Amino acid sequence: MILEGRVWKFGDNIDTDAIIPARHLNTSDPAQLARHCMEDADPAFITRMKPGDIIVGGENFGCGSSREHAPIAIKAAGVSCVVAKSFARIFYRNAFNMGLPIFESRDLADAIAEGARISLDSAQGSITVEGLDRKFSISPIPPFMEQLIADGGLMKHIAGK
Repeated sequence: MILEGRVWKFGDNIDTDAIIPARHLNTSDPAQLARHCMEDADPAFITRMKPGDIIVGGENFGCGSSREHAPIAIKAAGVSCVVAKSFARIFYRNAFNMGLPIFESRDLADAIAEGARISLDSAQGSITVEGLDRKFSISPIPPFMEQLIADGGLMKHIAGK
């Protein structure tokens, strides 16, 4: 899988309330959730981002509650993937269950600026940054998890069997 896009940077401990505020959880409609994606972390995010853009975060991205609404909102907003130093374990699992590609990279967030254009190659396990003569490594995704993403999430994966 090769993903390319512009970077939107967020710091450490971005919790699920920053990703999709609880006041908007009266729906599970992906389009409705997408309108409020990252609203409490960056109120202008959804109006400035473009489909295919990439969120880059710090440590413990997706901490907080176990709601699956957070990866649904990110995916429905058109974000192609999230790259972070680390993910909260429940967010990690929910992201794959919802078909949102996520990748861990310990060095990327500290080395790039918001707005940078990156290309991520999951097969090669690397990220290149436009204008930088350096590659960043990403942790590989187990084959089963890659299949979940390709199928659109766990429920679609199961339905296809």
